[in-house]
Amino acid sequence: MTQGNIFVVTAPSGAGKTTLVAALLAADANVQLSISFTSRAPRAGEVDGKDYRFVDRAAFEAMIAAGELLEYAEVYGNYYGTSLAWINEARQSGRDILLEIDTQGAEQVRKLFPDAIGLFVLPPSLEVLEQRLKNRGKDAEDVIARRMAEARAEIGHAAEFDYLIVNEHIDEAVRDIVGIVRAERLRQPRQAKRHAALLASLKG
Repeated sequence: MTQGNIFVVTAPSGAGKTTLVAALLAADANVQLSISFTSRAPRAGEVDGKDYRFVDRAAFEAMIAAGELLEYAEVYGNYYGTSLAWINEARQSGRDILLEIDTQGAEQVRKLFPDAIGLFVLPPSLEVLEQRLKNRGKDAEDVIARRMAEARAEIGHAAEFDYLIVNEHIDEAVRDIVGIVRAERLRQPRQAKRHAALLASLKG
């Protein structure tokens, strides 16, 4: 069986990454989202195993010590990370895996899986990004200012990724991300392995 791809999707807050990922998962049943572990408590409405896999801080640190995580980071006092065993199992079953992580996590993934495919989602401008953050109505002005500073820093890593998707019009951006996933499956080495018997018969 052909091993699945690893897709890493990264974007600054407000660029529309979550919407794009949801659209891709709805359009392609062979793509499976990796559910991150976290040491923070569930928020209202969050479901264990769907939004995150919730564990306490001691359990998370035990996973770090045992080398069980593909990548992890501590954000505002809480750990977030990806199970290495789950990634390997899913790939071996032929499924494509989608990781929705930040630039720090993406760098850790590339070190262990150099064949991981990186997609960076860009806003059409910083002005649009700031307006999207304000339209959420969730954050105070100082939080928005901090997110904008973080966005500039994250965008500085865009050149490290294989694909850049500018999310100006959501329908177009969805077509782009779906097209990238399908095109990666059609690369010659993967298709040659998947269809070895067909190629042999066609060659006579």
